[in-house]
Amino acid sequence: MLKGKVAIITGSTGGMGESAAYLFAKNGAKVVVTGRREEEGKRVVSKIKKSGGQAIYIKLDVSNEDSVKNMIQETIKKYGKIDVLYNNAGVESQGLITNASEEEINKIFNINIKGVMYCAKHAIPHMKKDGSIINTASIAGLIGFPNLVIYGATKGAVVSLTRDLALDYAKEGIRVNCICPGIIWTDMVKKYLDESPDKEAVKKQLTLSTPLGRIGTPEEVSELALFLASDKSSFITGAIIPIDGGYTTQ
Repeated sequence: MLKGKVAIITGSTGGMGESAAYLFAKNGAKVVVTGRREEEGKRVVSKIKKSGGQAIYIKLDVSNEDSVKNMIQETIKKYGKIDVLYNNAGVESQGLITNASEEEINKIFNINIKGVMYCAKHAIPHMKKDGSIINTASIAGLIGFPNLVIYGATKGAVVSLTRDLALDYAKEGIRVNCICPGIIWTDMVKKYLDESPDKEAVKKQLTLSTPLGRIGTPEEVSELALFLASDKSSFITGAIIPIDGGYTTQ
């Protein structure tokens, strides 16, 4: 599905990004694995290469524009083009706005919003017709959740940014779409459960809150990203797609 395409995946040293890196490589993409954790990034690349795929690791802090520019330059130096940009990197923040520090607000906005903007800003000039940008938002960007005010605000902004970018670059043949995961088995969810007073009760609550009656997997999110990255989704742009087991239909 992605044979010959060059795909940058931010935040691909773990979780949904790591899963996408394996799937994209399996489907023929030359994958640029990025993230701040160098050891983990190299591990992902090594696993891809052992499976016969192509990949490189570039250290990246999406909140730093110079770091983003360097990542794009290194990608072009190695592969000469960019076909897919999967803006997956992000961090969560919980709590009330009245308890939020300026430092925390800036950190979440810099990674979740500025990071997407910086990557799009510097990747788009190297993308040609049939290019695909995929942004990761969240169902928290579509509906309200208690104690997720900063995170939800950033993900709502990603949803809006997706629509605007889709319109700005449609004439150039660059598609921009957004994935909104619900409750997915990631390190973020595992950490949340581990920190809960009653882990099993909270896990049951999360499961029951989803109409399909289970928690999603990173692999399921990656399959959607693969479709959006491929030419099979050639007439889809500006789409905001929940992958949440029906959560937002309630």
